[in-house]
Amino acid sequence: MTNRAALTAATAVAPVVWGTTYLVTTELLPPDHPLFAALMRALPAGALGLLLSRTLPRGAWWWKAAVLGALNIGLFFPLLFLAAERLPGGVAATLGATQPILVAVLAVIVLSERLSLWRLGWGVVGVIGVGLVVLGPGAMFDPVGIIAGLAGAAAMGTGVVLTKRWGRPEEVSAIGFAGWQLTAGGLVLLAPTLLFEGIPSRIGAPAVAGYLWLGIVGGLLAYSLWFNGLRTLPVTATALLGLLSPLVAAVLGVVVAGETLSALQLVGFAFALAALGAGQVIPRPRTRKGLPS
Repeated sequence: MTNRAALTAATAVAPVVWGTTYLVTTELLPPDHPLFAALMRALPAGALGLLLSRTLPRGAWWWKAAVLGALNIGLFFPLLFLAAERLPGGVAATLGATQPILVAVLAVIVLSERLSLWRLGWGVVGVIGVGLVVLGPGAMFDPVGIIAGLAGAAAMGTGVVLTKRWGRPEEVSAIGFAGWQLTAGGLVLLAPTLLFEGIPSRIGAPAVAGYLWLGIVGGLLAYSLWFNGLRTLPVTATALLGLLSPLVAAVLGVVVAGETLSALQLVGFAFALAALGAGQVIPRPRTRKGLPS
């Protein structure tokens, strides 16, 4: 396996882990406390990252880390949960799958990259694939939920592109970099959580296990792998890996909840997998016969 393939595989672990979030939230966590769940996923994990790395931002990285943490964590999480509350899960997942398309456009604006019609096209195929997998016949389209879903995709998409633009300080580890952003995002979530939700009246052992999974594995570990991959891999190709999240959630529904997949859903799986696979490569430009490439 080449270094590029190994890094891509390691980065893909992040969206695979994020695909377990819905199952963990519904099966283990107290109901009606999405902001508290987001806070517990971010702030303790961020503090652990700071403790392990023993590195704080310096100079301009104070405000850069705050911006990235707000976009990737502090804004993305509440918008994601709002979309999930106002829309069926399939609709919310499909809106989230638009992120690679947004990233492809933002990469042109922010990074001055040449627009990749190849990856843009496969991003559209990925949205169609995810839609076929998760959208049901009773899907509803609440305007507030749709705006929240698209805004959440835009927030994290912008955070992903800015992460690529600003890079990571050489002296900071991937865990430390993730710790900066998780801490900043957790601080953004702290006041809204205490004001609007508060702490659940009862937090049992299953909830503790759920918070530990979301924070340590789905938070610190997953974001460390994600940001480390973004440092080297093409930004739009990395964003396409995010299609794994709704697919993993659907597979867990089959394995754990006993759900079944129709033939149309299996076609959607094939579309989405083809999109994230094809998006990792750029085809060589065609050359005229007899002329060197």
